[in-house]
Amino acid sequence: MSRKHHHFKGAEVSCCVKYFLFGFNILFWLLGAAFLGIGLWAWAEKGVLSNLSSITDLGGFDPVWLFIVVGGVMFILGFAGCIGALRENTLLLKFFSVFLGLIFFLELTAGILAFVFKDWIKDQLNFFINNNVKAYRDDIDLQNLIDFAQEYWSCCGAHGPDDWNLNIYFNCTELNPSRERCGVPFSCCLKDPAEDVINTQCGYDVRLQVELERQRFIYTKGCVGQFEKWLQDNLIIVAGIFVGIALLQIFGICLAQNLVSDVKAVKANW
Repeated sequence: MSRKHHHFKGAEVSCCVKYFLFGFNILFWLLGAAFLGIGLWAWAEKGVLSNLSSITDLGGFDPVWLFIVVGGVMFILGFAGCIGALRENTLLLKFFSVFLGLIFFLELTAGILAFVFKDWIKDQLNFFINNNVKAYRDDIDLQNLIDFAQEYWSCCGAHGPDDWNLNIYFNCTELNPSRERCGVPFSCCLKDPAEDVINTQCGYDVRLQVELERQRFIYTKGCVGQFEKWLQDNLIIVAGIFVGIALLQIFGICLAQNLVSDVKAVKANW
């Protein structure tokens, strides 16, 4: 009888693993719900939810997609991990670990391909930025994203200010009736520390001037080059973030698999 009791005690579900996995995932579940809610709210404000065909109206990248996709993935994973751990449901736990493992594999593959095909990635980044320059005035979220990028990296356009010729409001053609003709967005302008209020007209007509004159008023370096420089300067931090995310994913997979093994071991003794 004592042998049987000892065998039963040897096959227990670890409460530490169970509730740690539950707490670990409930945070991601709530964060995913928050991201998803922000994305859907932003779409509702744009009228996308009442007219889904408007998704195709934007020529560039809609930043709201980031919130919806990331939020949706986090919500699904968090739900599977939380309920799977709390109910000791091996199906949900396996789904959680497999899905997390697939994401890890895709991230690893993307990182290797990005290193191998650096020039191709650079061309795609150039295409991405120019495509969004064209759609700058089409969506307020995209506009804010471009303005943030140009201000943060002290840049203007993909390769320089003249890339703004791609935008119908900023191009220098004689038929362009826009007041912003031959200009750049205010986010390209050099900031005056003495100014408390942003001058949104600081980029007007600036591209009518010669290169040396432009340098007194706006950033003349492209965002592709500045982004590459920022990556090189912050390589350790960026690599540390990616390694940290990878370790968290591996840790989550190990916890889920450990819990699945415990549940199977207990069921085998029933």
